Amino acid sequence: MTDSVLSRLSSNGRVPEDIRHLAAQQRRFDTDNIERSVGYLMLDCSGTTMDRYVDAPAIVFVEVFKKYGLEVSMPEARLPMGLRKDLHIKAMTQIPSVRERFITKFGREPNQSDVDAMFAVFVPTQLALLRNGTYHTLLPGVGELCKEWQQQGIKIGVTTGFTRAMLDLLLAGAATQGFIPDAHCAGDEVEMPRPTAYMVIKNLERMGVYNIANAMLRTIKVDDTVSGAGEGAPLCWRVGVSKWSNYVADSWDAVRNMSATELAAREQASKEKLVKESGAHYVIDDLRDMPAVIAEVNKRIASGERP
Repeated sequence: MTDSVLSRLSSNGRVPEDIRHLAAQQRRFDTDNIERSVGYLMLDCSGTTMDRYVDAPAIVFVEVFKKYGLEVSMPEARLPMGLRKDLHIKAMTQIPSVRERFITKFGREPNQSDVDAMFAVFVPTQLALLRNGTYHTLLPGVGELCKEWQQQGIKIGVTTGFTRAMLDLLLAGAATQGFIPDAHCAGDEVEMPRPTAYMVIKNLERMGVYNIANAMLRTIKVDDTVSGAGEGAPLCWRVGVSKWSNYVADSWDAVRNMSATELAAREQASKEKLVKESGAHYVIDDLRDMPAVIAEVNKRIASGERP
């Protein structure tokens, strides 16, 4: 640094902006992700890209509590859906109806040791179900749409409440159907999972992003749960998808036995819940509605709007 440069420092050492932005390191940040359009889509697994109505984890939560000596209903098991699975179990123990039955059964409040014990059973039970099931079957349009977006230069990331081992099983099955995201992050790979932004940021890190602020402005997170559709706030755009959501039904089998009228009412209730509780910028049926959302978000970004 020359004397002439030093002479331009303020009395408290502030570097003038023109000098600061001449630095090669700063230029790398200044020129990263400056496009004013959507560049990244972060997608959830169950209920968003695969596993309609989020059957895989819901089944196991009911089974794990039963093995622990406590009956829980399917709606109770689904209530905290979207959270990392150990946090989901903890949240279930705090549901007033579940907590009351727990105290009646065991004569005390549920605590972290109970959560840890149930999670220890949850992991192998969930892995076995995923290995032996077809919960990786993609929802309508997912494979084709994601390929089109990737061909357009949009990168696809995945976030989930599942552990890494569980996510690997789902992605292996999805890959055989053409769904191959550019990056992915499991719930046990960050300290603070949903609804915070850290899994989204971890995906961007794995994609080689330098300027997180610019990249987040170009990112849309898509999810079927309240916590997942809030993931990334307030830094990125967020979309709730309601049609195959955790909130529609107790199971895919139950939907098969519903009338069209009942299913439509449940789908509407799912959409209303996401609108009221998630803070998402958009709430749509499923990924087939995303092209119109991306087009509008592109306009909002181009106009200078931020999430």
